[in-house]
Amino acid sequence: MKFRVHRTLGFPLRLAGAYKINHVQAYRHFGSFLNKLSASAKASINNGAGRSSDGNSFLVPGATMATILMLGALHARRLYEDKKVEEAREKGIEIEFHPDVKASFLRMLPLRTISRIWGSLMGVELPVWLRPHVYKGWARAFHSNLEEVDLPLENYASLRNFFVRKLRKGSRPIDPDPRCLVSPVDGIVMRFGELKQAGAMIEQVKGFSYSLSSLLGANSVLPMVAEKSGDENTSNEESVPSNQSKKSWWSIILASPKVWDPMPASPMKGLFYCVLYLRPGDYHRIHSPVDWNVMVRRHFSGRLFPVNERATRTIRNLYVENERVVLEGQWQQGFFAIAAVGATNIGSIELFVEPELQTNRPRKRLTQSEPPDERVYAPDGAGVMIKKGDEVAAFNMGSTVVLVFQAPVSESSRHDSSSEFSFCIKQGDRIRVGQALGRWQDPQQ
Repeated sequence: MKFRVHRTLGFPLRLAGAYKINHVQAYRHFGSFLNKLSASAKASINNGAGRSSDGNSFLVPGATMATILMLGALHARRLYEDKKVEEAREKGIEIEFHPDVKASFLRMLPLRTISRIWGSLMGVELPVWLRPHVYKGWARAFHSNLEEVDLPLENYASLRNFFVRKLRKGSRPIDPDPRCLVSPVDGIVMRFGELKQAGAMIEQVKGFSYSLSSLLGANSVLPMVAEKSGDENTSNEESVPSNQSKKSWWSIILASPKVWDPMPASPMKGLFYCVLYLRPGDYHRIHSPVDWNVMVRRHFSGRLFPVNERATRTIRNLYVENERVVLEGQWQQGFFAIAAVGATNIGSIELFVEPELQTNRPRKRLTQSEPPDERVYAPDGAGVMIKKGDEVAAFNMGSTVVLVFQAPVSESSRHDSSSEFSFCIKQGDRIRVGQALGRWQDPQQ
């Protein structure tokens, strides 16, 4: 029995055949491309001679496989160690500071150059049709909430634009309580507390601390008092602040850099700090926690180590060595400062009050003793007024923000630890812009 194909079926069959032929040709072209790529790699290995031998015919795929296996092993080791940290935290055990080989290896890498290259790549404009797929993939990988994005995904020309995106109006309501200090970022609470020890030391992790003056700079007008024995300490503790208040901000800034005094100094009562870590998928803009006047800006051209939780446990002076921008000024309760700390792959820290500031620029020489680039915003002492909730700065990927501020304290006893200001957060909490970090009570109520 013979079958005939109807003429009306001829076109679909020819179309299917052509579709199959096109796919076969595409596969052949892709295979040819891979062969050329492999031949080019082998030619570069053979110093451009274009010759290959039996000994190196599998060199390129072998090296690729070895690299994949190494990265997989490192990732598995990191997951294992992170799991141990989580288990220890659940048991109430805090992991102590412990330097490892990775920390020493990172010091040998050109992380500043790598971060500049990464920043250039992130600034490349993507095709419009590709943008939603890239940003959705990023959101799934780093747990970003795309429902809060202010604009359609097609409007963000590059990954850099997407990283510093704005949110929809009302996504981050600011706590209206005037006796409340709010979070400047979306992040994780790493450390917080009141500074009491001599030298104003901040604990990076259990077993290692760094000084506040090293973070903010030697010219920082920190509310410190010199420690003296006996009744002399009591009398001077009240006299030093009154003398400092008589000095103008301009005269203090123009003074010569402070030299470490052999006599130890302690922070005045009521000086607090809070360290917040931003993950790569978090909202990357920094907002003002309070109403305050920004008097001076300092830019420290340092290293660009990673600042994740593992790095804090293995790298000494992490926040002090990394590149950072410090804003310092006054608010209704006294001293106030914000330190935006850069990290690996964060090529720039954008400062909205000073858009012309450029960070992570190529430097011929980079030493830890190099003084920071400093700018006084208002010589007459007025400064730049920033309202609570206003945008202050932004940076790419994830990083860290350190707050240092004075807050109301109880005058009932000079030696107790009670104060009118109290934090309403816990270590490890997830917090968002506008949520309260701490509150204080009106003493007249």
